[in-house]
Amino acid sequence: MTSQVVIHMAKDLKKASTENDAPIWAKLAEYALKPSVARRDLNVNRIGQLTKENDIVVFPGKVLGTGNIPHKITLFSFSISNSAASKITEKGGKIITHLDLIKQNPTGKGVVLLG
Repeated sequence: MTSQVVIHMAKDLKKASTENDAPIWAKLAEYALKPSVARRDLNVNRIGQLTKENDIVVFPGKVLGTGNIPHKITLFSFSISNSAASKITEKGGKIITHLDLIKQNPTGKGVVLLG
């Protein structure tokens, strides 16, 4: 069963996709409504390998704290471990909500979608 928080997030993402002609938000809403067993996990060291300094990163799954991230990023994910969050913020990065992400990047340009 999908939680009310996830359902509201998916509605916000679909609305942003329609209003801003940004298919990335519709794709993210689709990922949000999938069962949790279908979601992936990703370690911070892998995020570090796939991104560069100051990237805005979206991961539709859980971010785990294995390894280190060599640079600063802004991250939105469906779930994040405490150790991963602290490693990202220690490097000067930020963890943001889906609403902040949409507000900062209404069209989704410059957003790196991992997964």
